[in-house]
Amino acid sequence: MLKINDQISIPSQEINLSYVRSSGPGGQNVNKVSSKVILEWAFDSSHVLPPKARSRFIERYRNRINQDGALILSSDRFRDRLKNIKDCEDKLREMILICLPEPKKRKPTRPSKKAVEKRLQGKREASEKKKNRQKVSF
Repeated sequence: MLKINDQISIPSQEINLSYVRSSGPGGQNVNKVSSKVILEWAFDSSHVLPPKARSRFIERYRNRINQDGALILSSDRFRDRLKNIKDCEDKLREMILICLPEPKKRKPTRPSKKAVEKRLQGKREASEKKKNRQKVSF
């Protein structure tokens, strides 16, 4: 069971871990030990996320979900398999936590009169400065 927060946790049946040889640091150990972890979460068949958070997750991470509806994550940051498993789980937890809160709606605003006047004054000054650089005719 992968606990995301107090309300959400992913059953371990939905998560599949596989191990392959890592390309990272480790010297000869890299050739012998399969320390890279590939986490596959059956996202399509999972219903642990609320519907709105689910749609935000799909929108944000659609390029990480394959045609079978599984989310694929991998980690080979560490030499140790257990640390890489934890890293993959942390990545998944972080991805889900990002999508849970409702995004704030943007309130359209207009610049104040003073801000508009200040911008126009700056443009006038720049124009005047460039005019003074031109050749003077006597």
